[in-house]
Amino acid sequence: MNMTIVGIGIGAFVAFMAFQFGLWGFVIALLFMGIGALLGRAADGKLDLRSVLDALTGRRSSS
Repeated sequence: MNMTIVGIGIGAFVAFMAFQFGLWGFVIALLFMGIGALLGRAADGKLDLRSVLDALTGRRSSS
């Protein structure tokens, strides 16, 4: 699928959430979209969640 079409779809969804539910609906929609993107990348094997957790807790740096 063309990434332009995907971007238009995501933009339309976020705009709908902003108009329908106000600022907090917009923020919550963005939060869940970010979580979904992270989980999708982890399921594809492109992201190691343990490394992300270690970096967030300060056990390991990315550099």
